[in-house]
Amino acid sequence: MQKAVLSAAQAGTIDIGGDLTVNRLGFGAMRITGPGIWGEPADPEEAKAVLRRAVELGTNFIDTADSYGPEVSETLIAEALFPYPADLVIATKGGLLRTGPDQWPHDARPEHLKAACEGSLRRLRLEQIPLYHLHRPDPVVPYEESVGALVELQREGKIRHIGVSNVDMRQLDLARQSASVASVENRYNVGDRASEELIDVCERDGMAFLPWAPIHASTGDEVNAVAKRHDATARQVVLAWLLARSPVMLPIPGTGSVAHFEDNVAAASLRLDPTEIEALTHT
Repeated sequence: MQKAVLSAAQAGTIDIGGDLTVNRLGFGAMRITGPGIWGEPADPEEAKAVLRRAVELGTNFIDTADSYGPEVSETLIAEALFPYPADLVIATKGGLLRTGPDQWPHDARPEHLKAACEGSLRRLRLEQIPLYHLHRPDPVVPYEESVGALVELQREGKIRHIGVSNVDMRQLDLARQSASVASVENRYNVGDRASEELIDVCERDGMAFLPWAPIHASTGDEVNAVAKRHDATARQVVLAWLLARSPVMLPIPGTGSVAHFEDNVAAASLRLDPTEIEALTHT
């Protein structure tokens, strides 16, 4: 690959909810926390340096959640970036609790979601959260009740747009019966295509699709072959494939390292040819 222009703007833009325009390579702020997404990072200053570098390189969409740490990711974002650039969109999520490293119990009761949103507003130092996702359906709470809590928060002006995460088609349809859903955030990468149908619906109806774990499957003969042809890394190739998959795709790779972040951003300049895209699609 020729020396890339390091800028998330090279990926083009996407509109979220019809009124928020961001560059189409975002940053996932889960891994700026400690091991097991628990507690403070080993080097908080490096974590904040990653966030500042992200903004410097044109990343104007940051995805986080109250459960990352818990609370650590949101707090670091505010410490590093507040007062925020005018074009920065911060998305956060509620609906999960933390009881220890790698433990993610559900709690999507309306009263919990409302309290979680208030906490996120306080930590992020925002008067309104631009995009708020319901983190995961709670098996003991009717999904429409959880979504209804976000609708109430939206009416109160505490969130601007509603998103859903970790959903199937039935749950997305149910959410859209009572809410204007701006985005879907599901696991999706070269090796995990379970959300193909949801991406097609997002493209048809103008919703953004945020693939989490976007570079999880960054190995394999075809990925490595494409990377070699472009003098790129495997991580860059799978991110470039995501960007080519759909114009509504908004990848959110995350890292706690400035060097790894810069490597990821270089993917915004990588253009795969149609035969490479096809080969990776059928990997």
